[in-house]
Amino acid sequence: MSRKQLGDILPIDVASGFVRSQWHRRPIPLQLFLLLCLNLVIAPAVLGATGGQLERGQAYAIGILGLVTLGLSIYLFVVIFQPERF
Repeated sequence: MSRKQLGDILPIDVASGFVRSQWHRRPIPLQLFLLLCLNLVIAPAVLGATGGQLERGQAYAIGILGLVTLGLSIYLFVVIFQPERF
């Protein structure tokens, strides 16, 4: 019995075209969604690194705080070195 892949069910061109069209129409909600999905990977790592001393909600908050800090750092780096774009 073979497992169906996403490409068999939904052509990849359709999926990438949908994401691309939504990115141009509404970039902020899609960016927030991707940020929260990335936090699903980071928060368990934070929770595991603390040895269970933090609660789950605190680990997620620290993960989001780290992602926001990283995003602001990248934004400020771009603004400082390419001010003509802004």
